[in-house]
Amino acid sequence: MERATIRAAAAYGVSTMFEAAGRTGLIDLDLIAHLPEAGVAGRARTVLCGQDDNLMVPAAIAGAEPGDVLVVRMPESRPVSMLGELLATQCVARGVAAVLVDAAIRDAVAIRKLGLPVWSRYVRARSASKRIVGRLDEPLEIGGATIASGDLIVLDGDGALAVAADRVSDVVAAAAEREAAEVLKRERYRNGELSYDLDGLRALVENTA
Repeated sequence: MERATIRAAAAYGVSTMFEAAGRTGLIDLDLIAHLPEAGVAGRARTVLCGQDDNLMVPAAIAGAEPGDVLVVRMPESRPVSMLGELLATQCVARGVAAVLVDAAIRDAVAIRKLGLPVWSRYVRARSASKRIVGRLDEPLEIGGATIASGDLIVLDGDGALAVAADRVSDVVAAAAEREAAEVLKRERYRNGELSYDLDGLRALVENTA
């Protein structure tokens, strides 16, 4: 997956990429974007932890490559912290692009100050144990999406999206077409035209077709 493609996906963002992907791949969870202005895309590195245990998060960080997005879950999502300031500091040092946690984080203010983009279900001081050996790089089901290591994860203020690795080029190309069309529409809207007319909505509402 080329860096230019990843950068383009981040620039288009979750909503445009979701539409370009045929409205598939949405990670349909109530997520907290701890840096809501951040827009990130990167290769998924999946992390399946034991229940209420985050032993595999340090293991994933140790094997992470610059630009990776760590996708962390446990068998049952619970408000137990899987990531805190010390682990987040290691993520920054390793060049991890972002972390998606289907559980809780702690030290939320400190993590924001580090500048690490993190999305999580919860914020809780309750810490995890480090006793259970889980699995890395196995497909995960999160929020209705199946995520494999190497897939593209897109994250921003609108949420999170997964795009299968073999679809990324096509979806980014479709997103580029959508963006170009929206640039033209945006200009027409600025000039006073309405989507009510441009998109044929008046006929639907007023039955004038």
